[in-house]
Amino acid sequence: MQTHNNTILIKKILFGICLIFCATPFANNPIALILGFLFACILGNPFAYISHKATKWLLKICVVGLGFGMNIQIAINASKQGLILTICSILITLFLGIIIGKLLKISTKTSHLLASGTAICGGSAIAAIAPIVNASEKEISVSLGTIFLLNSIALIIFPAIGHFLNLTQHQFGLWSAIAIHDTSSVVGAASSYGQEALQLATTVKLARALWIIPLSLLSAFIFKTENRKINIPWFIGLFILAMIINSYMPYISNFNKYIVSISKTGLTITLFLIGVGLSISKIKSVGWQPLLLGVLLWLIISITSLLTILYL
Repeated sequence: MQTHNNTILIKKILFGICLIFCATPFANNPIALILGFLFACILGNPFAYISHKATKWLLKICVVGLGFGMNIQIAINASKQGLILTICSILITLFLGIIIGKLLKISTKTSHLLASGTAICGGSAIAAIAPIVNASEKEISVSLGTIFLLNSIALIIFPAIGHFLNLTQHQFGLWSAIAIHDTSSVVGAASSYGQEALQLATTVKLARALWIIPLSLLSAFIFKTENRKINIPWFIGLFILAMIINSYMPYISNFNKYIVSISKTGLTITLFLIGVGLSISKIKSVGWQPLLLGVLLWLIISITSLLTILYL
């Protein structure tokens, strides 16, 4: 018993050391994610429930904090530029999710959850749509696991691909906002690419997240469900407020710089917590059909959006 307690204590201490490391300049977003994954595989997560809850809130707080470093006019222009691409990518992804899901003989609800997560904002979309379509715990966990895995890969490989193709800050910011699922990975990948990419990616991604509302209504109609609560991402309003404050109150710009700096550090810590939530056992539990569907949808939207951004 004493040995068991000592083991748990050591895990918690090491967990704390990793968190402190992620708050230093030596850690970046991909390193934090990989470190979290390795920690989970080797030692497990000693704070599984707490870290899962903390991740959701910390991500929202960090995104709002990043708004204090962005200009509202630039953000509006960015949203306009990404609007058509966003609408087309959402419709194509949802349609292909249904077709490919039937070919792979995946349950309709799992296909819909995976397509929704790919089309809009990853785990947040799945969490919003799941209760509306009355998805089972297995369907939710499989969908989240698939999206979670692909998000982690995207965070690492997208900046490398961007540099290899010599994408501009503008091109990479727009591409990452369209082709990466979760807001955390979008912001993480874009922040490692540059400030302009971060501003464009964050704005377009959060505008994209608002499509949860019409998708929720559509899902309720398709699956014939009633009286289901629709989760609205209210923190996006605080993000917009932060941009307005930064744009029209220049006398507090020095203070805003500290908020942005702290938010970026918080994002790195968040990605470590996300990595800790990923493990080999969770990857194995997904199954090959849902994983294949997730990969195919991701590849299609990534390649088509990239070609569109490059040549149109």
